[in-house]
Amino acid sequence: MVSERSDGHIPLAVKILIAGGFGVGKTTLVSAVSEIRPLQTEEVLTNAGVGIDDVGGVEGKRTTTVAMDFGRISISDDIVLYLFGTPGQDRFWFLWDELALGALGAVVLADTRRLTDCFPSVDYFEGRGTPFLVAVNCFDGVQKHSAEAIAKALDLDPEVPVVLCDARDRRSVKDVLIALVEHVMTLKHVPA
Repeated sequence: MVSERSDGHIPLAVKILIAGGFGVGKTTLVSAVSEIRPLQTEEVLTNAGVGIDDVGGVEGKRTTTVAMDFGRISISDDIVLYLFGTPGQDRFWFLWDELALGALGAVVLADTRRLTDCFPSVDYFEGRGTPFLVAVNCFDGVQKHSAEAIAKALDLDPEVPVVLCDARDRRSVKDVLIALVEHVMTLKHVPA
């Protein structure tokens, strides 16, 4: 994926996971910020998923990710971020271990309408020791809660950042990714 420039320089590739529950906006987030046309493995929800996929709170959802989303952002000539969006349903969680290999960190995208849906993602990254933050996707018309209230509701360790964002907005998504990289640097004691 990383291409060599004409001067032979290969940029540092940084892998970031975008995780969270079903219908939280992971595909939207990757699409909003990717500088390339993102790879998406979206499939139409069918009757076969009735009783399996809980669409409560996201009744208008018509498609779902069945493998991953992939996007890319060049930070500079020296750094390229590769974003891997995980599937949200538990029947696809077997893919997570492969997607997580070599990841610098993760964004757990949360929807306050279905906040408990991000517990498996939080547990996964805590169990692996993967640095992560929680980004609350502030959809239109959804009651907004403070970052502190969300951290308390999720019983997060005090060092785990909680940020508010709009997964549709490029600038907002960039701010989330910057916050994640800064968090990782703090944990690893890397000078800014």
